[in-house]
Amino acid sequence: MGCFHSKTAHLHSPEDPPTALPDSKKTDPGDDGGDGDQESQVPVFKEYGLNELRRATHEFSTEYIVSESGEKAPNVVYKGKLENNRLVAVKRFSKQSWPDAQQFLAEAAGVGKVRHKRMVNLIGCCAEGDERLLVAEYMPNDTLSKHLFHWDKQPLPWEMRVRVAYHVAQALDHCSMENRKIYHDLNAYRILFDEDGDPRLSSFGLMKNSRDGKSYSTNLAYTPPEFLRTGRIIAESVIYSYGTVLLDLLSGKHIPPSHALDLIRGKNALLLMDSSLEGQYANDDATKLVELASKCLQFEARERPDIKFLLTAVTPLQKQKEVASHVLMGLTKTPAVLPLPTMLSPLGKACARMDLTAIHDILLKTGYKDEEGAENELSFQEWTQQVQDILNTKKFGDIAFRDKDFKNAIEYYSKLVVMMSVPSATVFARRAFAYLMNDQAELALRDAMQAQVCIPDWPTAFYLQALALSKLGMETDAQDMLNDGAAFEAKRSNSWRG
Repeated sequence: MGCFHSKTAHLHSPEDPPTALPDSKKTDPGDDGGDGDQESQVPVFKEYGLNELRRATHEFSTEYIVSESGEKAPNVVYKGKLENNRLVAVKRFSKQSWPDAQQFLAEAAGVGKVRHKRMVNLIGCCAEGDERLLVAEYMPNDTLSKHLFHWDKQPLPWEMRVRVAYHVAQALDHCSMENRKIYHDLNAYRILFDEDGDPRLSSFGLMKNSRDGKSYSTNLAYTPPEFLRTGRIIAESVIYSYGTVLLDLLSGKHIPPSHALDLIRGKNALLLMDSSLEGQYANDDATKLVELASKCLQFEARERPDIKFLLTAVTPLQKQKEVASHVLMGLTKTPAVLPLPTMLSPLGKACARMDLTAIHDILLKTGYKDEEGAENELSFQEWTQQVQDILNTKKFGDIAFRDKDFKNAIEYYSKLVVMMSVPSATVFARRAFAYLMNDQAELALRDAMQAQVCIPDWPTAFYLQALALSKLGMETDAQDMLNDGAAFEAKRSNSWRG
């Protein structure tokens, strides 16, 4: 929940010297280093309570589903936010998938130990009642499938496709070294892009459905031959699936391996290439990647290369290691946020869409009614000249606020703040809005925070903080404040019903 200093501790007054923000550095996109700092930033694997994950996903709201198949997916993935504000992906298995809770917990804990900067790391799980849930890092920039097959602004460039091949090979190599050589159903949906646009391999593929033993959900045309024969997969099956991903990267389409191999054998390999990539690659590099895909797709498992061979083959194809992934992809780096809570009041919704006219109207209509007893205290002492001055100053401030004379409203409300022995949350809220209308967002934020001090659970104070934070470009903190305001709104509604 919001608190007085939590969102704005780094703000300084105009008189203060500027404070340098810490410079968080990240390894170059194309390097081949270890997991380094990434591992230290990933939370320790833990078992979560079901109620915490319900809260994180707003009771598994359909608005929070991020699975590309939506509710129709057999195991739905939700976006959620934990109580420490960390965004996560929560995979909810069907009730039949893992009947043995202890088996599920043991398998999840094993996968949770596999940490690497090229992986979407698993950070927790939950097994309560019939629920079986996995919790992983949240990747805000969609899947390889989306960027290859359903792109909006630009097709994935050649250099980025090579980087995907390299990062996935790194991830598989790390899994192999951790004695996790079996990866289930490797495909373009299992590769996701983090906030920097770097591709990562989902850790969900290291677990399989325990009851039916299925390792492949994709079309049989893309399934390793040995799985079709025996129903089992081996380490070489993962290499075959890597070959199908290479075909996706080369063609920009989901081409059946048998058709691709026919083209390769007929010396028509370059017919595989995505036409949108024309002019972006050297023919020799494309030929090498096609040949690597061909080796991975050999019918006999023993004829396929190993992971180390893949790494050695893909590494020299990278030509722009120094260019950040989000630049190659044309992505704007923005903080990931959750959908707006559905319980926002009219004021909350107006603040979320920054509708200043609507906010002004609502503040006028609300008046001072949220401050029970405040005006009674003033009227009781009305006989004193001091209190009469307070009432007159308040009256002139309210008239200026009503007439949208925000400069005078600030002046009168500022006098009122000094004169009143008991601070008024409404006065702070109105002056905060007046500051916003005068492009003084930092002062508005401070007044909105003061309103929260006066009435700690007042949704209006949180909503005005959200508006000021948005004006200051602090979108993630603004989202937090909207969520906190909505939570207090819901709490009030429930207490009134009770």
